[in-house]
Amino acid sequence: MSLSKDGAYTGFIKVQLKLIRPVSVPASRKPPSIQDSRKQSARAQTVKRRTSFYLPKGTAKHLHVSAQTQASEVIEALLKKFMVVDNPRKFALFERAEKEDQVYLRKLADDEKPLHLRLLAGPSEKVLSFVLKENETGEVNWDAFSMPELQNFLRILQREEEEHVKQILQKYACCREKMQEALTARTPG
Repeated sequence: MSLSKDGAYTGFIKVQLKLIRPVSVPASRKPPSIQDSRKQSARAQTVKRRTSFYLPKGTAKHLHVSAQTQASEVIEALLKKFMVVDNPRKFALFERAEKEDQVYLRKLADDEKPLHLRLLAGPSEKVLSFVLKENETGEVNWDAFSMPELQNFLRILQREEEEHVKQILQKYACCREKMQEALTARTPG
């Protein structure tokens, strides 16, 4: 950490990324050719494309932050460094502490200042470290998803619904068949 003449301090914090779900990044495209750059319409046809992947286990990043940097700004900086285009509200910064062989996680509020917490905790990462995880609030924040992601959810739900309806129809067709067999076996011919 370094202290400036005005009393403000800056320093590095290490953040481990422990993400379960994949993250979205801009899809790689070949750079436009000279002919493409001459065409005005080529720019108008540019489509925003994404690709998703899982970050490797144990990924960590050091960030240089000031004492005034808030947890929400740390999240945005991390996403920017990894070129992640997902909404920052999908993620949360957690404080991780180890005490007596137990690990404790606490979600930081958006306005908490990680460098200040790091300074108060001292140099040991067992006492305090930071982890970026998915924001698990129990409720789904649908505003945090892009339109293609929401459309994909709807497709998945429709397939599940169709499969469920198919199972129910098969179940009742089987029951009807058994009842008709029982009726024909009991009626005198």
